[in-house]
Amino acid sequence: MFDGKRREFITLLGGAVAAWPLAERAQDGRIHHIGVLQANPRGSPLMTALFDELRRNGLIEGRNLVVEGNGIGTPYPRFADAARELAKTSIEAIVVGGGAPPIRSVQAVLPAIPIVGVADDMVADGLARSLARPGGNVTGVSLFAPELDGKRQELLIELLPGVRRMAALADPRVQHPQELETLQEAARARRVELSIHLVTSEDGIIPAINAAQAAGAGGLNVLAASLFGSNSKTIIAHTSALRLPAIYMWPDFAELGALIAYGPSQTQVYRQVARMLAKVLRGAKPADLPVEQPTTFELAINLETAKAIDLTVPMNLLSRADKVI
Repeated sequence: MFDGKRREFITLLGGAVAAWPLAERAQDGRIHHIGVLQANPRGSPLMTALFDELRRNGLIEGRNLVVEGNGIGTPYPRFADAARELAKTSIEAIVVGGGAPPIRSVQAVLPAIPIVGVADDMVADGLARSLARPGGNVTGVSLFAPELDGKRQELLIELLPGVRRMAALADPRVQHPQELETLQEAARARRVELSIHLVTSEDGIIPAINAAQAAGAGGLNVLAASLFGSNSKTIIAHTSALRLPAIYMWPDFAELGALIAYGPSQTQVYRQVARMLAKVLRGAKPADLPVEQPTTFELAINLETAKAIDLTVPMNLLSRADKVI
């Protein structure tokens, strides 16, 4: 435990030292104007992480940083309208969360403004020509969600030994048919039948979950999509009420009652976004600023939720968890 704490201290110290020259360079006497379009509210952990990391890089709201408009807490369908309002201001760059569809909607309105965003796969989604040289006005963090969706399916099968039927909640605007077929093939290789339930609106989420359970699914893989992320509390509450084991993308969701989750930390991803935004405001062009990937992945398990749905978590899975609630 001592070695782990020591490594953590050294990492934090190293990060702080690295941030000092960045903070100094950010103090160029200019006041920077940015836009932020994000469905999560201002006080959410990921927004708090974004502005804290900007502060560490010398960009302090109220001093040399102005956030134009009211884009924080904006529902994804309203991103394009909010972007049109931001087009009337003098923003230098914009942060866009929520994946490829929201980023495209903003890009259509602001084709010349640098966009730093978070997407499932920047290259596959057509937002960047390559990771090393994006080539357009978009850069940011690429989550490689298709690979992680498959990893989560394997974890769900491990969580439910003996399961023969499972379901996946998918947004066809995000998950392509080939990805869904790959998931079904992987499930068949494990002698599991996987049903896919497509959802394109908030109103369709509950009926899709009900349909999955009615089809005999013993577990649900909630695939990576902004639609599901912004409605995570609803999904977590309904699957728990149905006693339907479900796995999610963001480990942070375990704090909200999610049974199990595997993926990058949302807060760490948005710290990456903040550092990239700082580079853009210092003059870097998105076309030349390499797309980044998450640096850490966590497995989180909520034992309170497991107990509530009368599920015993296998010890070999529990022992590998990074976070247990």
